[in-house]
Amino acid sequence: MVLGIAILLGGGLWYLSSAPKQATAEADPAAGAHFVYGSPDAPVTVVEFSNYLCPHCKDHSEKSLPRIFADYVDTGKVRYIFRDFPFAGQDNVILAGEAAACAADQGRYYDYHQLLFRATGQWGRVPTSELPSFFSDYARQLGLDTARFDACLSSHEKRPLVLADQELTRKLGLGGTPSFFVNGKFIEGFRPYDEWKKILDEALAGN
Repeated sequence: MVLGIAILLGGGLWYLSSAPKQATAEADPAAGAHFVYGSPDAPVTVVEFSNYLCPHCKDHSEKSLPRIFADYVDTGKVRYIFRDFPFAGQDNVILAGEAAACAADQGRYYDYHQLLFRATGQWGRVPTSELPSFFSDYARQLGLDTARFDACLSSHEKRPLVLADQELTRKLGLGGTPSFFVNGKFIEGFRPYDEWKKILDEALAGN
């Protein structure tokens, strides 16, 4: 049995758990992933578990991720996988994950993912019932087919993907966001790009 407690830290929710944090045959952080960028032959795989209302995840999205993509993902060195980590009771974060998955159907997962983090000040405090209109407007801003997007979001057809990621975080024993696995090695918390460069260069050198 995993025991944990949710606390407020630095303006964001952080969930602390006593469970181990490791990849196993039964809980592979990359298995069954849907939102994957980079070459399938890349020697290094990064799996990110993030929460759209986590300020540290927002920092990663805005400060480190674009440079990781430019220097490692787009150059074929790293395969990058996105996974959702909504906390218990966060229906708004679950719906945000669904919205990003609906955008993925039109080839815009990454752009929508980044926009959700930029716009947390807009949608993060409104009632869940009002979120579809916000998320539809973000789809419009990205030039998506909003009728198709809205139909996807209202049907909740993507919810099983988000909940499957949430269940995987339990199996992995993850306790906070953002959490990462780099070729199966667990890394926790926000890291500035210079630290990511060191981590990724070391992983590349080991292959």
